[in-house]
Amino acid sequence: MTAILPPGQREIDRILRWNIDHPGIIEENPKVDLKKWTLEIDGEVENPTRLKWHDFIQLTSSESVADFHCVEGWSVRNCRWHGVKLVDLARIVSPKSKAKNVFFICFDGYTTSLSLEDALQDNVLLAFELNSHPLDETLGGPLRLVVPDKYAYKSAMWVKQIIFTETKELGYWEKKGYSDTADVWKNDRYEK
Repeated sequence: MTAILPPGQREIDRILRWNIDHPGIIEENPKVDLKKWTLEIDGEVENPTRLKWHDFIQLTSSESVADFHCVEGWSVRNCRWHGVKLVDLARIVSPKSKAKNVFFICFDGYTTSLSLEDALQDNVLLAFELNSHPLDETLGGPLRLVVPDKYAYKSAMWVKQIIFTETKELGYWEKKGYSDTADVWKNDRYEK
């Protein structure tokens, strides 16, 4: 969190624009039954893992206060996310040395990816709470990725699978011309 917004961003009141639609992906938010929910973590890892909801929320969790930046140019300041750091999940599954990227698959079919270096930053969370409340399904609940230094299309909603990979696979928006690096501080919105 910083007092300065990234280039091209403007602050909005979270009530005005926070619950937006996601055109081109699905018309309605997926309904996720927590009794059946699992998070699968596999690929180039020593210990592939499937976690049920009650197991996931028992993992060591952390809080991160960060601004949230949309590629459309709006930002919501001081979001207080609570969840499990991706670096802590990586310790559980032990990525192999050839793992260089992380690919995320969501319940609505959305996908995105990060380099392993970006994914294991200390502020990257799999969040299940926002501002002390369970994460609403309209904001990606029950579980969403939060990557504060990237545009929001890298912060995948409704995460169901995490795959550690050797080669980079572009996600939904990246295949449509959005930047794969998505660095908010470099105003890196579209592939050049």
